[in-house]
Amino acid sequence: MNILVIGQGGREHTLVWKIAQSPLVEKIYCVPGNAGIAEIAECLALPLDNKFAELVTWAESARIALTVVGPEVPLAAGIVDAFRARGLKAFGPDKRAAQLEASKDFAKQLLIKNGIPTAAYRTYVDAAQAIADIKARNVPVFVKANGLAAGKGVIPGRTVAEATQAVKTILVDKAFGAAGDSVVIEEELIGEEASFTVLTDGHTCVPFVSSQDHKMSHDGDTGKNTGGMGAYSPAPVITPELHAYVMERVVYPTINGMAAIGCPFKGVLYVGLMITDAGPKVLEFNCRFGDPEAQVLLPRLKSDLVPMLIACIDGTLNRYAEPEWHAGAAACVVMASGGYPDLYETGEVIHGLLEAAAIEGVTVFHAGTKRDNGQVLTDGGRVLGVTAVAEGLESAIQQAYRGVSAINFADAHVRSDIGYRALGRN
Repeated sequence: MNILVIGQGGREHTLVWKIAQSPLVEKIYCVPGNAGIAEIAECLALPLDNKFAELVTWAESARIALTVVGPEVPLAAGIVDAFRARGLKAFGPDKRAAQLEASKDFAKQLLIKNGIPTAAYRTYVDAAQAIADIKARNVPVFVKANGLAAGKGVIPGRTVAEATQAVKTILVDKAFGAAGDSVVIEEELIGEEASFTVLTDGHTCVPFVSSQDHKMSHDGDTGKNTGGMGAYSPAPVITPELHAYVMERVVYPTINGMAAIGCPFKGVLYVGLMITDAGPKVLEFNCRFGDPEAQVLLPRLKSDLVPMLIACIDGTLNRYAEPEWHAGAAACVVMASGGYPDLYETGEVIHGLLEAAAIEGVTVFHAGTKRDNGQVLTDGGRVLGVTAVAEGLESAIQQAYRGVSAINFADAHVRSDIGYRALGRN
């Protein structure tokens, strides 16, 4: 079969890499892709506008049997609806169900209505009212752009001054555009974060192995919020008991709650959790694989991914309730452009990709890259996800950093402590 993957980041490179291993697949296309994806799939410059008409017409002509949507923006814009309207299979939630990520207020309402543990919150459209309430409460909060902000729309407000500035940044300065037409202000939750990923056909939910992301830009979880600076799997904070609790108290109530309001959810449900002293609480939902979590989850998946994706669409996921997993662990270290998540330069030549890929267990997934005159250049904030698999987590982390050491480009920025929480438990 011919498969189309939508996206251009590290998540999409990982999806293409995994899909290419399926014996069911004849050819893979990607829109728009990147330099790494182009080594596996044919990359096309088709428009990803809000109607997707040209893309769907092309997919019909190319006999695309399955389209896999990587990023959140086209999901929220209704790309799955456009494909389904023409009788084509597309993996991911439709536009209504994608509100679970596209609107934090929508997600919070669903959580509260279904008794799913989460932080107390309020939503505001008026900056003055939000600031007045912040001053009156005088407690640490998180200020979040309500819409999609590429993983950067969450600002800690641990003091009144910080929270006030965050409201101004989002609602007044419009730092995140229309995504910041309203803000969700939540109480600060204290604990350890973890990522919980499941595939679902709207009824059955198949959990993936655990993982943990590193959101902040600098070591020790300092700096600014980013799309993710690294990840590892498994995450020991997710114990078997906690895993069962999340499936029972979070995942299935969410899926059932979405069905109850006429928004059946099919695709990837990614639950961002904070493991507090009072138990796990939901920080956010994503409607697609995490990035860089995909870079550690998919290399550990032994089962063929393609039939599982199709089963999510067809409502037959109960056949895959226990996918096979490779033993061991995986770690991903993101190499970013200097200055990310703020202003950064692009067009820097990347050296050492072949040397890194030659290291045992290492795969380099491209994110913000492009090829020009035979050279691979930086073309984004997060440039590469250097991933390693090994028998144990410590070895996987060491191998990933060996891969990082083999690669260089001007002003590259890397966190040096990926996996520190897990290693600290030993």
